Amino acid sequence: MAQSRRGCGCVLATLAVVLIVGGFIGWRFVVWPWLEKRRAEQPPAASGDELKVVAIDVGQGDSILIVTPGGKTALVDAGEPGDGKRIVEALKRHGVDHLDLFVATHAHADHIGAADEVIRAVPVGRVLYSGVPNPTRNYEDFLKAIDEKRIELIRAAPGQTFELGGNARLLVLAPIEPFFTREELRSGGNEPNANSVVMRLDYGEFSMLLTGDAEAQTEERMMRNGANVSADILKVGHHGSKYATSEDFLKRGAFKTAIVSAGADNRYGHPSQEALDRLKAAQVRVYRTDFQGELVITTKGDDNFQIKAAREPKAGEDLWAGRQAIRDDSARRGFIDFGDLPPPPKPKPENANSKKKATTGR
Repeated sequence: MAQSRRGCGCVLATLAVVLIVGGFIGWRFVVWPWLEKRRAEQPPAASGDELKVVAIDVGQGDSILIVTPGGKTALVDAGEPGDGKRIVEALKRHGVDHLDLFVATHAHADHIGAADEVIRAVPVGRVLYSGVPNPTRNYEDFLKAIDEKRIELIRAAPGQTFELGGNARLLVLAPIEPFFTREELRSGGNEPNANSVVMRLDYGEFSMLLTGDAEAQTEERMMRNGANVSADILKVGHHGSKYATSEDFLKRGAFKTAIVSAGADNRYGHPSQEALDRLKAAQVRVYRTDFQGELVITTKGDDNFQIKAAREPKAGEDLWAGRQAIRDDSARRGFIDFGDLPPPPKPKPENANSKKKATTGR
């Protein structure tokens, strides 16, 4: 009987040691790193002054300006080739004469098309990019302008933070290595989109998620990686493509408002009806540059923010109505890549004779 008790005591003692050691290992290598990560991600209190975010209307592209209370500035993407003048004019209109940070979310021409024009026109401190190349003239021009101006070029990695002054900051969430390869992508996908730079802008209690052309696969990988994707405002991925803004992502993000940057004459089906339906089901309020022009967001870092649109939607412009693509991109090709489609046809000038007949007919 005594031996049995001693044996039981040894087992309990061994179990206690295992639990203590296991608990220590779990705390040291799992719980503590997680707490440290969350502590590092926790933004400082807002200064109380105004932060401004501007979704510049560059048609079928992205260009988002951030002006912080500390006077620092960041520009995320630079629209299509030829948009440089429009972007520089917008910077001047908002009192910006330099950029502390320029972010190229990925190497497609509707995001870096006018980057070289902007870099040559405005002093730029640093450039952040995905590091995933694209063998195009636009990408070469982008890198050449950086080299000419001797600007520091930084490859994005999750966990990087960029302090923007006034306690506003950008936190990088993606791309996550190893980068997506073509073999891993859904039919027709491409590496630049899937490996877009994704960042969260934090200012006190205000937050905004900037997604570039990230697709659903990118969203899934970020969530699996434990990224905090929740934010007040979502810059909708890939201009509202049906392959982005997944239901699970919207649930995790708990966004109040979403901004779609797309062109009124785009032929890519952006924004898609599918993406808009998912946003509507999640009760997210939507703003669109194609119907409302430039969008200006202001906040003092509390739980309130304001959005001012350059114009109201015209008659017949329904914010919840998607556009039709000229090709069904869900079949053989999968994702529509920027540049796959020719530009929209220009409207034909009215025939002078037909005008005369129409006038006479009245």
